[in-house]
This record gives sequence, structure tokens and C-alpha cells, in this order.
Amino acid sequence: MNSQFGLVRVGAAMPPVRVGDVSQNVKGLVRLATAAAAQGCDVLVFPELCLTGYTCADLFQQQPLLQAVAAGLQELLSATAGNSCLLVVGAPVDSFGVPYNAAVICHAGRLLGVVPKSYLPNYKEFYESRWFVPGAEATRSTIRMCGADVPFGVDLLFRAENAPGLLVGVEICEDLWTPVPPSSFQALAGATVLCNLSASNELVGKAGYRRELVRQQAARCLAGYVYSSAGVGESSTDLVFGGHCLIAENGTLLAESARFEREPALTVADIDLQFLDHERRQNQTFGASVARLLAGPAAPRFHSIGFTVREKARPTPARRCVEPHPFVPGSPAEREARCQEIFAIQSSGLATRLTHCGARHAVIGLSGGLDSTLALLVTVEAFNRRGLPRAGIHAMTLPGFGTSARTLANVRKLCRHLGLKLTTVDIRKSCRQHFRDLGHDSATGDIAFENAQARERTQLLMDTANMVGGLVIGTGDLSELALGWCTYNGDHMSMYGVNAGVPKTLVRYLVAWAAEHKERQKVAAVLEDILATPISPELLPPDAAGEIAQKTESVIGPYELHDFFLYETVRRGSAPDKVLWLAAQAFGKCYRKAEIRRWLKVFVTRFFAQQFKRSCLPDGPKVGSICLSPRGDWRMPSDGSAADWLARL
Repeated sequence: MNSQFGLVRVGAAMPPVRVGDVSQNVKGLVRLATAAAAQGCDVLVFPELCLTGYTCADLFQQQPLLQAVAAGLQELLSATAGNSCLLVVGAPVDSFGVPYNAAVICHAGRLLGVVPKSYLPNYKEFYESRWFVPGAEATRSTIRMCGADVPFGVDLLFRAENAPGLLVGVEICEDLWTPVPPSSFQALAGATVLCNLSASNELVGKAGYRRELVRQQAARCLAGYVYSSAGVGESSTDLVFGGHCLIAENGTLLAESARFEREPALTVADIDLQFLDHERRQNQTFGASVARLLAGPAAPRFHSIGFTVREKARPTPARRCVEPHPFVPGSPAEREARCQEIFAIQSSGLATRLTHCGARHAVIGLSGGLDSTLALLVTVEAFNRRGLPRAGIHAMTLPGFGTSARTLANVRKLCRHLGLKLTTVDIRKSCRQHFRDLGHDSATGDIAFENAQARERTQLLMDTANMVGGLVIGTGDLSELALGWCTYNGDHMSMYGVNAGVPKTLVRYLVAWAAEHKERQKVAAVLEDILATPISPELLPPDAAGEIAQKTESVIGPYELHDFFLYETVRRGSAPDKVLWLAAQAFGKCYRKAEIRRWLKVFVTRFFAQQFKRSCLPDGPKVGSICLSPRGDWRMPSDGSAADWLARL
């Protein structure tokens, strides 16, 4: 257990099973438990009835098998006395002649408790009611096993006494397939890791359905979910079992096994308890559900049983995919679908705003950079959706002291290919007059020199919009808002900010997607050159060769790092030291840890200091899991201190 960063390592085991051969099965369980402990697992889940095999059928009623189970459990406890994993093992158990399909929970050679299956399937190929009694009908709270009275019931949870946040709930196979699974109540009672011992046979299409059940239950419960299903060793009389193992966290599938493997296997992943705690505290509906569903007299009452986990000497690399670009799907097909959806959200939002205002005109300032290019493409699509002529799109480019020939040429080509009239206004003369009025030497290149240009451009755009009765379309993106990398009341301001919910890394992919889109092939070449242009506000003069000298990422750091920091900080609620640790794993081949730390300090400092710009954002559509609008997801005091966050670095 990595208590510093709240990561609990869980495993789903697919053991070798010989139907009815308990002694042999125990040996397989012990080998996998030993391997899991060696990998640092804190919780290990085995399949349903794995001690005997799920397909024993009427053998479950035979005394020799039940006696073998009792001996096998004792053997398992003895063999795992030095094992630090919480072992969740499927076995048939007998309480005063009443048989149950149960999960036996063991830790360090000790029986902690027994959880019987709540719902027994007795339809189609399933006949469990022939051999077992539903756990909900149990009348005793203890069961005699291995010479001791052990807690027994569907109301048991297992609490790690030395690992805050780790509370384990257990359900069995069919329990998950019911309208309200027992794990739902376990989660409301505080369980953060939900375990399912299963024997789900394979049918065409069933694996996908099963995967979605696990993923969605983890999402609904804001929990981790560990699922282990019986494998190919089960009897093939009428059914085939594939050994499907799944680990999910709050709707995200962290790990999945191959099916139909004939060798024993472990599926291992780390579940982030701190993230789950963040989600539950943030999600008021979850808290309301706790109050509503667990307050009544008929609500289930749970009892927790303590155990201890082994604390890792130092943080080890996470056993989970630490995606360096969390806003950008890795799969090309998924990325294509994501870009198409985001583009539709942006353009539909703008189309609705134009309709509401009765506006048939839009004014947009074009720099030849990524953000204004995406905003222009969105505006064109919004006009298409409304059936408005493109003549209503007033494209303006406003070259200043830092504008390069490359970006200016790309703006002209882009508008020509899209059939738009482009108005060019050189702002240098008006800025020089402004500098004279201020008593500024106009040569220092200071912050006033830069911001005066941004505000002059905004004034021209706003006044043009007033003249034509249109809206100024904002071009700034989510990453710039997070860093405050915009001029207050300059490019910070617009009448509708279509990119406000899109991080910079995703802006790049959206423009690349547009370049590949069949309806935009004629502009592909210019879009590709825009993609290859360094990111710059172009407020300081170009170099001697006329190339862009002011490169944003040289000043504030790489946007791919800042987008990672933003996602981990806002979406997952991670503290800066944890963000640094994760970023070092995600970007270790690209950046040294000292460099990541440097830019993370920049991010934290600017994120706090620049909140005042986000507190008065123009309207704009939320497109993903993060929105920094004060009317949406993020409300933060403009004078909040970053001291405690920076101290952790």
C-alpha cells in the first residue's frame, strides 16, 4: 500500500482448477497468492467456488467434498500465514446443515469473515438454488470454521486499519447482475474497493456486457471494482468458462485479462483511493444517497472487520497506465470520435447563442495560430448549422510588432480556401500613438508593450461587432485560462469563447482532425503548416530572419506538461507531490524530474495567482471533464494562497 499517494494494489487471480480436487486447487491458490504478494498486492480476489470448482453440481451435496473443503481451508491458512494480501476466496460453506455459496476472506493465516452470495441464479443454465441457500436468508452472524467462530453475513466490510480509505466490500457473481447490487449499499457504507468472485460462463457477446457491468458499477459507486471469473479448468459438460478478470476505477477500466488462457494468471492494478475520496466529496449526489438509502429502519447495517496492509518502503512505479496526454484518447478511432463530438458541441453552442441573440454576423480575430484557427473552423460549422451565409463571418487579422510573414500568410490562405473575406488592420500605428499618450518609449518590450497590442486588437474586434450587429468569437483555450496566459480585457474577453473548455493538447488534435476531414481537404496544407508553427502570442518582434522569436513554451513551459498538471490537479484532486511523482512516470523519457518540478511550480503559482481572470470569463461551452468557468465546475477565491501547495514540492 502506498499510503503517501493513496494507491492500493489489487489483483484478480485466475487459478488452475480441477473440479472436485480441493487439495490440488489449494496448491494453485497458494502459488498465486505468493506471486501476488511478491508484486506488492494488498487485495487479491479469486473466482467463485474456486476451492472446489464452480461446476461440481450435485457433488456439493456430498460429504467428502465438504470435508475436503474444511481441510483445504485450513491448509490455505497455514500456507499463507506470512502473506500480507487480503485473500478473497470462493468456497462452499456449511452452517448447521445449511449450505452457502460464499467468499471466505483470509489475511495472514487468519479467517476474517465469510460473506455468502445474496442472489442465486436459477434460470437458463444456472441451478444454484438446487445446492445453496441465499445469503440474505442467513439467521446466524457467525459460522464455525477451522476451529473458530468466524463473522458471517452479507453485512461485512473489511477495513485496513493502517491505510485510511481502504474499506473492502464483497459480492458474488449474480449479485452484480441484479437491479441494485449489494455492492451499491457497501459503497454507500464507505467501501472503496468492491470485490466480485464470479463464475460467468462465456457466450457470444457476453464479455462486452460483463465488462460494461463492471465499469458502470465502479462508476455508479465511485469505487474500485475487482472482478475475477472462473477459467477453463471448469467442467465443459455444457458450458465454457473463460477466466475473465477485470479491474475498474470510477468507470475507467484499469486492467483486463485475456480469456481462455490455460495457464494461471494475475491481473494487477493500482486503485487510487485519494481520487475516489475526492470524487465522493465532490459528488453531492453520492452524499445524498448515503443519507437517503442508509438512514431508514430497513437499511442494511454493516460491520467492519480490521486487518493491516504492508506499507511499501518507498513509492514504486504505479501499476496503472499513467497517460501523459489525459485529454487525448490513445486509440485513433476513439480520438476521431472524440474530435467529432467536441467540434459538434462547440459549433452547436455557438449556433444556439447566435440564434438567441438574433445575430447573423460573427467577428473573429485570426493570428495564424492553433486557437484562432480552431475557433474559425467552429464558427464556419456554426454558420452551416444555422444555414447562414459565410458572408456573415467577419474575419480580421490585426498584425502588430511581432507578427511573422508565415502566420500572416497562413491566415490569408485559410480565409481564401474557406471563402471568407479577410480584413487586415495594421495596429502598429495606433499602438505607437497609444504609447506616446502613455509616455511609454515603445521600445522596451515590457508587459505594457505586449498587452497594449492585445487590447488594441480586442477594441477593434468589439467595435466592428457593434457596427455589424454581431458577436466577437473568443479564441483562448482552457490551458491558457489555467495559466492565466492571456491579457486581461484583451484576448481574455469576447462575447462567446468557443475554445474555453478545450485544452491546448486537444486543440492541436482538433485542428489535425479538421485537416484530415473529407470536407476540409482543400485547407489541409495550410492547417498542417499552422500545426507546425511554434506557439506564440507574437507580441515581440521576430528575429533577424523574420522568424518567430517569442515562443510561449520557452517562457511558461510545455503545454503537454501543463495539461497533465491541470488534469491531475482539478479532475483528480491530486496534491502537487503526487502530480510530480505521476508526471515523472508519464514523461520520464522526455523530461528530467527537476525540469518537471520547475514547470509544476510555475503551474501552481500561476493557477492560483491568475484566478481573477477566470472569475469573469465570457460564456463558452464545457466540452470535457474540466471547466474553469465560475458558473460551471470551478469556484476559487481570486486571492487564495498557493503556499501549502508549493510547500509539497
